[in-house]
Amino acid sequence: MLKDVTLTTPAAPSAGPPGDYGRLTRIRATQPEEIAAAAARRERRGLPGEGERLLIIAADHPARGALGVRDRPLAMGSRYDLLDRLRLALSRPGVDGILASPDVLEDLLLLGDLEGKLAFGSMNRGGLQGSVFEADDRFTGFDAAAIDAMRLDGGKMLCRIDPSDHATVTTLESCARAVSELARRRLVAMVEPFWSLRTESGALRNDLSPDAVIRSISVAQALGVTSAYTWLKIPAVAEMERVMAATTLPALLLGGDPPDIDAAYADWHRALSLPGVRGLVVGRALLYPPDDDVAAAVDGAAALVREARA
Repeated sequence: MLKDVTLTTPAAPSAGPPGDYGRLTRIRATQPEEIAAAAARRERRGLPGEGERLLIIAADHPARGALGVRDRPLAMGSRYDLLDRLRLALSRPGVDGILASPDVLEDLLLLGDLEGKLAFGSMNRGGLQGSVFEADDRFTGFDAAAIDAMRLDGGKMLCRIDPSDHATVTTLESCARAVSELARRRLVAMVEPFWSLRTESGALRNDLSPDAVIRSISVAQALGVTSAYTWLKIPAVAEMERVMAATTLPALLLGGDPPDIDAAYADWHRALSLPGVRGLVVGRALLYPPDDDVAAAVDGAAALVREARA
């Protein structure tokens, strides 16, 4: 276990592997079986009880080629820097777990930073940002069997719905299959739906109007043979009372890349008071805040979640 690496809040991406990060490569090269062993011995924790709220850190953006944060196009390009930030975030009081792609979760497993944390595996990362096939959200990451074998707590899938793109029906079918396979194993299926459209320039954009979010929820919550283990991951938008009235499923609020972190806090605070909202799943907004103070950003979000639990 590599738990002794010093946690820091870097002001800029690291130039090389700090501390013991070089050992990750050596383990992968010479003892790859140690990843499964670390997963097998990891201390787990349960899902929240009545009245509890969750704060989950998201780190699956790089797997889709989405490395930018605000005006920094390669902000997430350094794995060493990303690990520094993730480890600091996970160490803060009130952080319940992480959502990430296989490579990131494996690094954190080897470092010993997932002990006593919830861990969700990102399943479909095939719709690369900016590609002509971006709406084709194929499953290129975890599958339900691997999530179960690694003793994770569930799987997350992106489900963008573009009525003008034939790839959407394949995405819907694949997400439905994943929901069913996770439910058979009594694992959470975290579905992140968006009603999406192409702009005149060809870019894929998500419609964040309340009506569009309601429409996307209506489709997503019906995927699979059962919704018993389905949770939603949705944006905090205007008219959240009306949005949350569209579902009886538990929902977690996503963070996105807000230009104003204080405005984001205010949006989360209002939405966390709604009965169906069970917490936050936030990545870039907390890992790469404008002032680069990761600890303060995470602590602010944790305070909102604690207040909602009360």
